[in-house]
Amino acid sequence: MKKIKATQKLVALLDLRVMVLAVAVALSFAAGASDARDGAAHGQHATGAHSGGTTSVQRSRGADGAVDATRTGRNGGTTTVDRFRDDNGMTDARITGPHGGVSTVDRSRGSDGLVDKTTTGPTGKAITTDRMRGADGLVDKRITGPNGGVSTVDRSRGGDGLVDKTTTGPNGKAVTTDRMRGADGLVDKTITGPNGQRTIVDRSRETDGIVDTTVTGPKGTTTFDRNRGTDGAIDTVRTGPNGGVSTVDRARGSDGLTDKTVTGANGGVTTVDRSRGSDGAIDSLTTGPRGGTAWIDRSRNADGTTNRTVTTTPAAK
Repeated sequence: MKKIKATQKLVALLDLRVMVLAVAVALSFAAGASDARDGAAHGQHATGAHSGGTTSVQRSRGADGAVDATRTGRNGGTTTVDRFRDDNGMTDARITGPHGGVSTVDRSRGSDGLVDKTTTGPTGKAITTDRMRGADGLVDKRITGPNGGVSTVDRSRGGDGLVDKTTTGPNGKAVTTDRMRGADGLVDKTITGPNGQRTIVDRSRETDGIVDTTVTGPKGTTTFDRNRGTDGAIDTVRTGPNGGVSTVDRARGSDGLTDKTVTGANGGVTTVDRSRGSDGAIDSLTTGPRGGTAWIDRSRNADGTTNRTVTTTPAAK
């Protein structure tokens, strides 16, 4: 929820994102780790890592069909996001932070048909993203930061037909992602970082049809063993490089929604209980290992947009 307060720092944050672009790719294996880590992180949020309070996002659809938003933080600060369609049909945005700082996002379609973007922060500094189609038909991009640093993403199709990627940061260091298809038909990948460190993501399909994952990186090997429970929901056992085991147990409730119980490597338990409101929107209650809770209440507007209110209660000390 700290994003609500971050609009005035947009340029700094975006500049940081540009600088760590290569590193982000190197850490892309984290997507495979989301089953266990997601629940653990969600649980940490609910245990009282943040002070209690309420945040909300109110959305509405403008006359041009673009969705606007008003975000209110736990301290009452408000950020507004005004989206609008320009003469070329692109959706631009004007973001006004809680202290009045204004950032803009301007999209444009280049002669190649691809959408470029310029993000200008409250101080007037800009980040530009220029997409272009290579000779192989794949979309590459060039990102120029507010201080002139340039990052590039170059995609290429290997002999096996899969798309590989090289990301080069402002300092010239590169991260490469090499995808290959295993004998089982699943796509594996090898990520080589700027200093030569390698991370290998190996996927395999079990007899029940579920895909397991083994991630081998500089710090060791992590395995994700998925299996389908009797209710049809997919559970996960994650074993870390040091032998620690965490589990994600999903269960389908009588309302058809999937609830989740996450048991961490240290034995702490986080539960996520989902429920459907009278308007059809899905709410959730997350209870952390120490008893702290996060209640997410969604509501559907007449224009089809969805509002959200998050109320956090820290664990008792």
